[in-house]
Amino acid sequence: MDFSDPLLQWRSEFPILDRSVYLISHSLGAMPSRTRDRLKQYADEWDTRGIRAWEEGWWDMPVSVGDLIGKIIGAPPRTVVMHQNVSICQAIVLSCFDWSAKRNKIVSEDMNFSTNLYLYQQPCGRLVTVPSPDRVTVPTEKLLDAIDDETALVSVSHVCFRSSFIQDLEAITRKAHQVGAKVVADLYQSAGTVPVNVENLGVDFATGGSVKWLCGGPGAGYLYVRRDLWPAMKPRMTGWAAHREPFTFSMEHEYADGIERFLNGTPSVPAMYAARSGYEIVGEIGVDNIRAKSMRQTARLIELAEEAGFRVNTPKHPAERGGTVSIDVPNGHAVNKELSRRDFLADFRPGAGIRVAPHFYSKDEELDLIVREIRKIVDAN
Repeated sequence: MDFSDPLLQWRSEFPILDRSVYLISHSLGAMPSRTRDRLKQYADEWDTRGIRAWEEGWWDMPVSVGDLIGKIIGAPPRTVVMHQNVSICQAIVLSCFDWSAKRNKIVSEDMNFSTNLYLYQQPCGRLVTVPSPDRVTVPTEKLLDAIDDETALVSVSHVCFRSSFIQDLEAITRKAHQVGAKVVADLYQSAGTVPVNVENLGVDFATGGSVKWLCGGPGAGYLYVRRDLWPAMKPRMTGWAAHREPFTFSMEHEYADGIERFLNGTPSVPAMYAARSGYEIVGEIGVDNIRAKSMRQTARLIELAEEAGFRVNTPKHPAERGGTVSIDVPNGHAVNKELSRRDFLADFRPGAGIRVAPHFYSKDEELDLIVREIRKIVDAN
């Protein structure tokens, strides 16, 4: 136990850390050991309670589990609902707008995650993307200049997935609201490692998922919607769970008064059981504490990578940098495959490099180990 780093007490909660150098939490967070118990709880409830499990907690899980996310992202109670993934969440947001109106412009960055851009390219709004000049940063002023009185929606990643660049959500939201546009923030690469408060920022929508820093596994995405917007929002991507009285099975859709109006079909119950443990752990540690360690360790990673002669495609200034460091190495894809074979877990993204991401459970020595291993593999080739 390193008593100079109190967060290392959590390592025992994550069994895979005993078997590998695990620096891939930006892609798939390590599984808490208690998640296995949660999944067994789900199976036991299905087995013993059967259909009664719905009224004994399952039906409310999209909101009750959403509240755990809300505590992490600064959302008020019962303003977050769970879905299977961000694609569904973003599609629900898009379906709330009238894209035949004159105000039909969508502003985004060309480094936004692909799933979002795919959706915006469909027959709905007029997509305008702001280019990155260096494939690392997005010029805030150029993004703000693109937001005008024809803009309906501004969609940005809080932290860009390739470079880990943090965007200025406060400035973006302020400009959008000045011209009457709304903002959807993708928090996938920030929630759990970079502090964010959606209520204070005033963003209209926020989406994200549990796969990464939240250590919640796949199949548990989330959607936040600002409470005062609810009465005017009638998402066309909807389903029976969004009905005011779903068990009447009415043929006429009456939207629920609460956040449930942004649900659609039957929820993915086992994924929510799996996700809860990670949310609870992150909530107990506190994102501010996670961020402090992350800034220190990512600074050290950049130093080590540059000492080894590698280019870093991540902002050097800590206030502009999320939890990942992208290290550009020759034949990065092949190098990363060899790292995985040796139980050094990171990943590779074209245009970025090998992405390395320490989390609250990472040891400082693991940073030296992975950069040294990358250098060995590169030199051997």
